[in-house]
Amino acid sequence: MDDTAFIESRIKDLANKAYQNDYVTHTDFLSVSDQAGLHDAMARLGVPRNSCRYNGTEFVLWGGYDEAERKICAFLPSWLGGESFLSQETNAPEVVSCLHISPVQAKFADKLTHRDYLGALMNLGIERGQVGDILIDNADSSAYCFILKGMAYYICKELCRVKHTTVLAKEVPPTECLVRPEFEEREGSVASERLDAVLAFVYRLARGKAQELIEREAVIVSGRTAVSGGYALKQGDRVSVRGFGKFIYEGAVSQTKKGRLYVRVRVYKS
Repeated sequence: MDDTAFIESRIKDLANKAYQNDYVTHTDFLSVSDQAGLHDAMARLGVPRNSCRYNGTEFVLWGGYDEAERKICAFLPSWLGGESFLSQETNAPEVVSCLHISPVQAKFADKLTHRDYLGALMNLGIERGQVGDILIDNADSSAYCFILKGMAYYICKELCRVKHTTVLAKEVPPTECLVRPEFEEREGSVASERLDAVLAFVYRLARGKAQELIEREAVIVSGRTAVSGGYALKQGDRVSVRGFGKFIYEGAVSQTKKGRLYVRVRVYKS
C-alpha cells in the first residue's frame, strides 16, 4: 500500500471510530509534509479545502499551542465541537500534553539544544510520531515538549539525563509554556510573488542561484518539494531551504509606483 492509500485508509478508520463509538480519535503528530499529504487525501475524499468535516465527523489539527509546527489530527465525537476541544486541550489536555524538562542544577548544565532533547526522548524508545514541537528556553536551557498524553507518565518517570546533564521532567499546563519560536521580520520589494524571486530577496541571492536551489530539490514549500521557481507563494506558506533556514511568507503589503511588490516574511532565528 502506498503512502496516499495509507493516509486515506487511516482517515476513514479514525473518522468511522469517532462517529460510531462517539469518542475522540487522533493521528500521531504530523510533520508539515505529513499535513500536506493529509490535506491532499482529504481533497481526494471529497472534503472541501475550507471544511473541517469528513463523513459526518468534525476534525481539527492541534499541536499544543496556536503556532505549533507538528500537529495531531483529531476526529471528534458528536458531543464535542472544535472550539470546545481546543479549549479543553488548552486547560486540561486529554490528547496533547506539555512537559517541562529542566536541568536539576542549571548552573552546571550543558547548553542543551532541540537535538539533545529529541535524542534523549528517542533513546527511551519513543517513536518520533509521539513527540510534537520542542521549544527551548534559552534562559536556562530547559525545554517545553509537546507529546501524546499517553507518554507523559513514562517520560516523567524514565527521563533523567539529557546529554551529560541530569534533568527533571514534569507535566505542566500548556498555558505555562510562554516560549515561542523567534523570528526576524523582513520587508523588501520583489518583481513578483514567484518563489525564486522571494528566495532571492530573503537570502540575498542571485535569481539564478535561487533557481539552482529549486532544481536541486533543496526547497520545501508547505511540506512539498518545490519543482518550479514560478510557483506563486501564498500568504502563510512555510518555506524551508536546505543550508539556509526557513521562513513564513506573510504576503504582499503594498505595490511600488513601478509595479514591484513590497512583501513581508518572518525568518526563523536559528
